[in-house]
Amino acid sequence: MAAVVLTLYGSPECHLCDEMKAVVRPLAAEFGCALDEIDISAHPALEAQFRQEIPVLFVNGRKAFKYRLSARELRRRLDAERRRGEPSPPWWRRLLTR
Repeated sequence: MAAVVLTLYGSPECHLCDEMKAVVRPLAAEFGCALDEIDISAHPALEAQFRQEIPVLFVNGRKAFKYRLSARELRRRLDAERRRGEPSPPWWRRLLTR
């Protein structure tokens, strides 16, 4: 199963970004996620795109959260991503579990 990739867009002077990092970092470690923290202030195009939304967290390339999130919300999303990555059982096994 491929690891879940988290991408957190933020900026150093953002208190909401610090709050989101405090939630994301421990759960990323617990779930074995790759975590990329992107400072938008170093990239003019990203700053233009995300300035009004930071912090923004993408999960496997899809926007998942902005501004705030709880550990419970992120845990639920990471559990769903983990299940999504698991292969489904063969058709005949599904018949046996009914």
